[in-house]
Amino acid sequence: MAINRQPDPESLTGPQKAAIFLLAMGEEFTKSFLKRLDEGSIQKIGRCMAEITYIPSDVLDAVLTEFLTSFRDEANISVSGKSFLKTVVAKSLDDETARKVFKAIGGEGTNTPFDDLAYIPAENLVNIIKEEHPQTIALILSYLPHQKAGEILNLLPEEIKPDIALRIVQIGQVPDDIVMELDEAIKKNLSKGGVASRKFDGVEAVASILNQVDVETEEFVLSNIEKEDGDLADLIRRKMFVFEDLLEVDDRSFREILKNIDNQLLIKALKTASEEMKQKIFGNLSERAAGMLKEDMEIMGPVRLKEVDEAQQAIIRAAKTLEGEGKIVIVGRGKEDILV
Repeated sequence: MAINRQPDPESLTGPQKAAIFLLAMGEEFTKSFLKRLDEGSIQKIGRCMAEITYIPSDVLDAVLTEFLTSFRDEANISVSGKSFLKTVVAKSLDDETARKVFKAIGGEGTNTPFDDLAYIPAENLVNIIKEEHPQTIALILSYLPHQKAGEILNLLPEEIKPDIALRIVQIGQVPDDIVMELDEAIKKNLSKGGVASRKFDGVEAVASILNQVDVETEEFVLSNIEKEDGDLADLIRRKMFVFEDLLEVDDRSFREILKNIDNQLLIKALKTASEEMKQKIFGNLSERAAGMLKEDMEIMGPVRLKEVDEAQQAIIRAAKTLEGEGKIVIVGRGKEDILV
């Protein structure tokens, strides 16, 4: 489902909608969400995510509203749960989209002035209000939760902080029509500069997620994607685990990898490696083997970048094979694999 056209939101399948929702919500939310699904569902959603390049705003709004409305309608979701969900949305979406979906989460709730602003990141709000008159800023902060107001005050220019704090103390009764007019003006500022679509790197998203699952789930998902699109599966694999990530492998596992690597392959792979990676390799070889490797690297002539990339990919595949066989541990693979 490459969303490179204007699809009808109602024509989207369940996995397609789930893919859009999860891409919008971000990596941390998605990792937590996918842990609750079976392998078949992960495979279907993962394929859809990998094919997405951008999502038209109307499609995004429709999908988010559908999901968030379903959350709202669940009788067992508490007020604190809704607040958590609003916070997740605020961190994951742009201001305008976040503001739109808050209404879907909040239902028919009260219309307290500036209530939408409470869930928008402080940095974004500062950019909107910092040019306002100090009295206006003070009025807005007085309506916000104290923690949010404190975050904003902390980010405002130093020279106006005392003035704004004093004005908050001195605020008396303000006519409702003035407050509501200011509220509408701020909301209009939030709406300015909206874009027609949101860009996503679906391949990057799927790669990041698959880096967190266990090896069996990863292979199940990728093998099924490969049946449909071999090039896409290969692209995901390349994004998933890059050569420099081997720096995170413990020394015992790293030495096991080196035992399975041809010396000529290693020399090519090190052509573009960081100094830190080179030192890790030298440090996990015997003094004699490290000396010979250094000599070979010095006398080797220019190598095509493609050959270097292929050599690095071969080493990564060897590491993944050893991990699948249970001979090494690659930390951060979705299992409780912290070494103690």
